Amino acid sequence: MLKRFFICNIVTVFWALIFGEVIGYIASALELMPYSIGQIGCVAALTAFIATNGILLISRVSKS
Repeated sequence: MLKRFFICNIVTVFWALIFGEVIGYIASALELMPYSIGQIGCVAALTAFIATNGILLISRVSKS
């Protein structure tokens, strides 16, 4: 169970980094702002990690 939870989080963070970088690049081009790879990646990964685990926690509480 713990291994599956860890792998799900890794996959979620990986895809969040990819989507965050793409969306950040497009948004920075549209707004004519500088593109910061590290900052966008950290924010996207952290947001996805919190959202995924928050949804999992809420769904566990509502089942019981």
